[in-house]
This record gives sequence, structure tokens and C-alpha cells, in this order.
Amino acid sequence: MFYKPEDGHGLPHNPFNAIVTPRPIGWISTRSADGTENLAPYSFFNAVAYFPPQVMFSSTSAKDDRDGTKDSVGNIRETGVFCVNIVEYAMRDAMNLTSGSYGRDVDEFALAGLHREECQTIACSRVKGTPAALECKLTQIVQLPGEANFAVFGEVTGVHMRDDCMVDGMFDVTTYQPLARMGYMDYARVTDVFSLKRPD
Repeated sequence: MFYKPEDGHGLPHNPFNAIVTPRPIGWISTRSADGTENLAPYSFFNAVAYFPPQVMFSSTSAKDDRDGTKDSVGNIRETGVFCVNIVEYAMRDAMNLTSGSYGRDVDEFALAGLHREECQTIACSRVKGTPAALECKLTQIVQLPGEANFAVFGEVTGVHMRDDCMVDGMFDVTTYQPLARMGYMDYARVTDVFSLKRPD
């Protein structure tokens, strides 16, 4: 099968998200200028550079109360910081609950029954107990083609790693089984890893 996205796929559901998988989930916590907390998962997320360490996530929809975007991007525009919380399998239900489209005054930490901790290098909360969290300062927001598509880039200024995820000096993802986004309504978890040595 071949299709041009501009012509449509003719299938019951869009296959694009099912093709580009698995995708890590960035559980983005932000705080607005007035102090309101927000927490939302984004599966268009990844690390993009080592030195300095940098990450990005993309927001691809909008809310009526947020001027063409969502709360995460709106808050980052106001404060210039955000935190990426890494999602483990055990937190899948809480993560899913925070994916709803709520009003800008709704605190998803409280809604999902999550405890928060203050970040150390930025003025923002992080989810207490996650396997890892990356404190970030905004470097740029890029508007992408299409309605409400924004890519947010940030430099990592602080890294939290849960002690039980460290094995022999290495961060071991099998200790918590990271959650990954698949296509449609599907998810996966990492339970096994293997190594390949590069030829050079």
C-alpha cells in the first residue's frame, strides 16, 4: 500500500502513529506565571543532543482557553522552564488521566493523586517518585507547518534519577519498565534489552 498524506489514507484509522513506534513519553510538568501547576504527557518527545544535553517535545493541538496551543506550551512561554518526568509502567493510569483536555486552572497533579517535589534548578514542580526527571530551561519554540503544531526545545539543567534504578553505576530501564507510545490507543513497556557493539 502507498498513500500521500494530502490525499488521505482510506483506512479506518490514521496509520502514521503506528508506523513511527515505539515513542518515548515525556510527561511534561509546567507552572504558569500565576502559579498554577500543569502536567501532561507528550509522545512526540525525545533527546536531541548530548553537550549540552537537550530535549524536545511537540504539542499538536489547541484548547479554547490557550490562544492556539495547550497549557504546557502556554506556561513555558510565560516562564521559560519545564520538567520532563519519565513514565514507568506502574504509573500508566495516572499518566493517562493527565492526558485529558482540562481547563487551564485544573491541577493534574491533584487530579491524578500524584505527589510533587520542587525542582532544584528551575521554578517548577516534578512528579515525586518517577524513575527520572529532567529539569529544562527553554531554548526555543518552533512553530511547525499545520495548525497548532509547536516544537519546544530545552536545555537540561538538572537530572534526577531514582536510586533503585541505578545498577552497577548504570541507569537500568528494566528496573522500572519505561512506558512507550504505539499507534492508535496502544502502549508498550520495555522489559528486555540487548547490546550491539558498533563496528568503529
